[in-house]
Amino acid sequence: MSQIVQLTILGILLGGVYAVMATGLTMVYGVMGIINLAHAGFMVIGAYISFEMFSRWGVDPFVSILVTGPALFVIGVVTYRLLFAPITENPRFGEMTVLVSFGLALVIEGLLGAGFTNIYHRSDVSYGTATWDLGAIFIPQGQVYGFAASLVMLGLLWAFLYLTKTGYAIRATMQNRSAAQIVGVNVDRVSTIAFGIGVGTAGAAGSLLSYLFTFFPGAHWQWIALLLSLIVVGGLGSMGGALVGGIGLAIVAAYVTDIFGPTWSQMTFYVALFIVLLVRPQGLFGKPLPA
Repeated sequence: MSQIVQLTILGILLGGVYAVMATGLTMVYGVMGIINLAHAGFMVIGAYISFEMFSRWGVDPFVSILVTGPALFVIGVVTYRLLFAPITENPRFGEMTVLVSFGLALVIEGLLGAGFTNIYHRSDVSYGTATWDLGAIFIPQGQVYGFAASLVMLGLLWAFLYLTKTGYAIRATMQNRSAAQIVGVNVDRVSTIAFGIGVGTAGAAGSLLSYLFTFFPGAHWQWIALLLSLIVVGGLGSMGGALVGGIGLAIVAAYVTDIFGPTWSQMTFYVALFIVLLVRPQGLFGKPLPA
């Protein structure tokens, strides 16, 4: 019984971090229909910024969120205006965004590799490997702090989307872009802000990545595959789906790791993706696909 409780706790804690990593990706798709393959690349940029701040000046990764989030928001806004805004009227916009973001991911990887080489990094914080022991159960402090930070970020994002005019506009655009434009929403401005927020959340998640996992310039390919599986299972464009999918799949992955070993844990996401695409292609919380 204690093993079941232990694995469930680990899955929940890690799933919350996965959720905040995936939220920006699914929001960008919901607003603009952009499948941003460079999303995890922006996460790795945030991880390197956090790592440098910690190793050079001793800045805690949680404090560095105040830098990585806003910095990546600005980068996201500039990226959208330069690369995606000029092609919004193209009839093959969806396909083009995949190609553009794929190229952008390669550029990010190349620049990070040139600047930091391809060795593995991790912020060696004191709480990174510390635990609280409750009898036969241990609770990793780093994952608890990461989970709490993820809930705070998701809560702030929820408050922004549901309590501000810009948030209303973003949600309206996610529900029906054409209708939002008809009633006066400046969808170009909303798209720019939403893309910036999506990349900003990736940067903030990168601060958590910097101490929870090892990373290197090419690590984004592993993460984007996992995150795309997660948001498709939860439902493309559904931020609630990203949260439920992240926690649910992380719990299952924890059991798979315990039974079959860590090599098979990531297969959980891909098997779940395969099953969902067969049974419910729109995902658990996604809108029904057009006939």
